[in-house]
Amino acid sequence: MATPLSPQSGTPSTLKTIAVVGLGTMGTGITEVLVQAGREVIGIDVGEAQAARCVAALEASTARAVERGRLTESERADALARLRTGTDLAAAADADLVLEVAPESYEIKHRILRELDGIVRPDTILATGTNALSVTRLAADSARPERVLGLHFFNPAPAMKLVEVVSSVLTAPGAVAAVTDLALELGKEPVAVGDRPGFVADGLLFGYLNQAAAMYEARYASREDIDAAMRLGCGLPMGPLALLDLIGIDTARTVLEAMYAETRDRLHAPAPILKQLSEAGLTGRKSGRGFYTYEAPGSATVVADALTPDAAGTGTPGREVRSVGVAGSGTMASGIAEVFAKAGYDVVLAARSEEKAQAAKARIGKSLARSVDKARLTAEAAAEVLDRIVPAGSYDAFADVDLAVEAIAEDLEVKQQLFGTLDKICKPGAVLATTTSSLPVVACARATSRPQDVIGMHFFNPAPAMKLVEVVRTVLTADDVHATVREVCAKIKKHAVDCGDRAGFIVNALLFPYLNNAIKMVEEHYASLDDIDAAMKLGGGYPMGPFELLDVVGLDVSLAIEKVLHREFRDPGLAPAPLLEHLVAAGCLGRKTGRGFREYARR
Repeated sequence: MATPLSPQSGTPSTLKTIAVVGLGTMGTGITEVLVQAGREVIGIDVGEAQAARCVAALEASTARAVERGRLTESERADALARLRTGTDLAAAADADLVLEVAPESYEIKHRILRELDGIVRPDTILATGTNALSVTRLAADSARPERVLGLHFFNPAPAMKLVEVVSSVLTAPGAVAAVTDLALELGKEPVAVGDRPGFVADGLLFGYLNQAAAMYEARYASREDIDAAMRLGCGLPMGPLALLDLIGIDTARTVLEAMYAETRDRLHAPAPILKQLSEAGLTGRKSGRGFYTYEAPGSATVVADALTPDAAGTGTPGREVRSVGVAGSGTMASGIAEVFAKAGYDVVLAARSEEKAQAAKARIGKSLARSVDKARLTAEAAAEVLDRIVPAGSYDAFADVDLAVEAIAEDLEVKQQLFGTLDKICKPGAVLATTTSSLPVVACARATSRPQDVIGMHFFNPAPAMKLVEVVRTVLTADDVHATVREVCAKIKKHAVDCGDRAGFIVNALLFPYLNNAIKMVEEHYASLDDIDAAMKLGGGYPMGPFELLDVVGLDVSLAIEKVLHREFRDPGLAPAPLLEHLVAAGCLGRKTGRGFREYARR
């Protein structure tokens, strides 16, 4: 089981001189962390040019630190003086710890560790920075397997706080204690994990990245839309395809192959496009081209290529939209009505009764008042927005709207009944949209006599704050209806992404298998809730850990989406984790009930 680590003693770490073998991006980043923390570092790489690039990168990064007031010139000079580089492993003879961050290859890592056996002192700890290969297998071939462990930093090492300390069944506790103390002194947050492919963070991350690659390969959505959807819909720092380019597509393929060999889970079977790009040498940023094209090898600047979307769009004109009807009285319906009214549209907010509609408008009033309190709106502007919203106790009030958006219960039969009603009430040419997050849009369309006018507009909660809208076309949706919704999204200042009509669309199809895998990790007693949440926030830059997010979304909602995904894609790996089903059956639905994966104070 993964365990958060604390200092093993009150004395400073005994690891004063550290050799870093492999001075690529990760090795250079780790070297920077070590020298700035006062460690003597021996940087070793087979190529003199790579060693020189490491020194140059360190000179540049410390110069920036001086400019920003984080280091003095004297501290910078001392840090640079603590690094010496070479091309021979013999230079590691006096090291207290050797950390190899060579390419992800058993052959290369075995060779390094075997050679180090004949160079270093008997008490020197040998650490591998692998994020995919078996630490046990690497240790077993060492002359002293008890001193071999995994020390997995995250990229960029100077910024990322998480360090996974990986023990095999052979690792001595003293070695774990020593590197744990070191990690803490470096300002990192170490977590102890067992030896399995991907450990905690990458074990969850790479399945998600692989699914995103497969989604793109299937031409379900563009690379730009997939990445924007996950950034804006989940608050992630990078989209999955851009992250694959940063990690290295060849590296990602190696990690996934190791995970698949262990798990035989189809979610870890590398998407064919990863092999194709790797074998073509299109490995991401480091080669100048991967899923995206970059200004130069090693550059982070994306440049236009043949796949870059045309800024001019399709050229199909949309229909005029002056008034909008929003069906529903819950949080989502209120939020959507607020969004449209803020953008200047006249809004009819209709519910099953006048009382419910008035209550929904009152909720919007409270939301606007909060915006006024936070100086985001003036009182006059808030009053104007509220005046644009007309509550109604019957959908008959939608007779003259140009766009009708339903935000009612996530129940297909209920939605189909509503669309049948809207078909009779709404004028010819009105666009009919569903906000469903998991149900087939075409099933709603077929409940009308005008399926060409029906489209999905999946807003995210809370609608006033979240910038993303997934625009879901069915095979029957007319081009001008699609163009209309794209234009409307621009006017309400939302980022629209296009996707087809299949379960989960983009965000939920990528998010919920990741959440499900986190639950399975707990079921298998590999890691705790706290460890997993910490790993994904600290190692992946996620705004919330998976269990925090599950409790916020609601375990019943999460289970329903998992079931839809499993039913549609028929992948055994998507079957909802039994622990999730058990919690829902027990009424533990998350924050809304006071208990989910964690317990919450009642308000």
